[in-house]
Amino acid sequence: MSDIGDICEPARARRTGGRAARVAERAAPLAENLRPVRPGMPGGQYRPLTEAGIARIHAQALEALEVIGLSQAPPSGVEILTGAGAVQGDDGRIRFPRALVEDMLAKAARDITLHGREEKYDLHLSGSNVHFGTAGAAVHIVDPVTLDYRESTAQDLYDAARLVQNLDNVHFFQRAMVCRDVLDNYDMDVNTLYACLSGTSKHVGTSFSDPSHVAGCFELLHQVAGGEAAWRARPFVSNSNCFVVPPMKFAEESCIVMEDCVRRGMPVLLLSAGQAGATAPAPIALAIVQAMAECLAGVVYVNAIRPGAPAIFGTWPFVSDLRTGAMSGGSAEQALLTAGCAQMHRFYGLPGGAASGISDSKLPDMQAGWEQGITNVLAGLSGLNMCYEAVGMHASLLGFCLESLVMGDDILGQVLRCVRGIDVTEDSTSIEAMKAVCLGGPGHYLGSEQTLALMQTEYIYPSVGNRMSPKEWNEAGKPLLLDRAIARKNDILGKAGSMIDPQIDAAIRAAYNIHFR
Repeated sequence: MSDIGDICEPARARRTGGRAARVAERAAPLAENLRPVRPGMPGGQYRPLTEAGIARIHAQALEALEVIGLSQAPPSGVEILTGAGAVQGDDGRIRFPRALVEDMLAKAARDITLHGREEKYDLHLSGSNVHFGTAGAAVHIVDPVTLDYRESTAQDLYDAARLVQNLDNVHFFQRAMVCRDVLDNYDMDVNTLYACLSGTSKHVGTSFSDPSHVAGCFELLHQVAGGEAAWRARPFVSNSNCFVVPPMKFAEESCIVMEDCVRRGMPVLLLSAGQAGATAPAPIALAIVQAMAECLAGVVYVNAIRPGAPAIFGTWPFVSDLRTGAMSGGSAEQALLTAGCAQMHRFYGLPGGAASGISDSKLPDMQAGWEQGITNVLAGLSGLNMCYEAVGMHASLLGFCLESLVMGDDILGQVLRCVRGIDVTEDSTSIEAMKAVCLGGPGHYLGSEQTLALMQTEYIYPSVGNRMSPKEWNEAGKPLLLDRAIARKNDILGKAGSMIDPQIDAAIRAAYNIHFR
């Protein structure tokens, strides 16, 4: 493909250093503040809810907490919540007076930072800053070449983490799949945590299947961090915690895990994942009401344990295809649900997260592309702080595809460019460049100094996406998108090693039953 700097011969003749020097200069990494897209850019341009709609959803959520409440709190949770001012009725349900919810909202942490093991990967969750990453609990790996689904392994999870470490537009790595080859539940929690940490130094999210597993996993965390004090200073793992089972029930064991994690200094994702038409109401607005009520109960819970503890308001309502009852993570309704939740997060001023980027398609095909593109762009434009499950996820959360993860990095680059929007400044609207071209100039902007100066800072380019002309594409052997994704995946995995110091890794492997290479 022609280099834009060589299209206009007169312009080229005026510059020095030659084509190779210019290409090398443009290929060099940009400073963080000059990159066209980067983590934490502010969104919020898209608002599906009116101000009146936001107020009504908030009022209905408060009423649901006061009138319906939540059932099945563990004894420790009953003690914590009633001690803070919640009321347990004769039916066992915990109800939340409005004043209690408002008091706890005032105490809740805002503008929190989710740390990476390297400071450059810190995620600053304030305002409408947007970050994209993985999540989920897929039980299969998708092979887009053989079209087969096989059980996911600890090695697959480690490989996915290594890919994320090297994909600029994927900002964090939350456990994306289940280690189906690890049969013991404690070993599974350990391998899940350690595979993530070994693969990436970006922020990691994980979960614990049993409260008794938390202590051993924190011993591993402290080893990686360099001690408990270092961990508490920069906690680089958050607990993805499904503390509720919609509709309006606490998940007892998850609540106990949450209590322990909060006390140990781990940020928690307060995750409510009702399915509209099944475990959440069918109306999109009422599904948001239920999600708000459940997560507000979580805000009270966490702040009754430790006021100001870092927590993410994790409203993840999903959608059902009402013809079958099956989940539909890639639908337009899902995109609207997520965007509406993001607006509510900003209304409360709380760091928020929700699902985006899930595909119902079984493979990384055109359906997956439109589903991931639409749901991610609406999430980003709505200013969602943490966009979970944004890449790699297929079959409505049942399958994860490494090649799709690589292609998803390109999708997220385009999404982030939409989030950034249009820079309107004195320089960007000056007509001096127009005068230079139109009044005695070459009659086009190809090769102009302004065009070349903005090539990297105003525009973003796909890594595997193909922009060749048909002639160039034919001459190149008609390369397919999947082939380019496979090549990039293999190139990254061929070079990416463990992010854990070898001595620490040896100590951990001696103490724990680690299943991946």
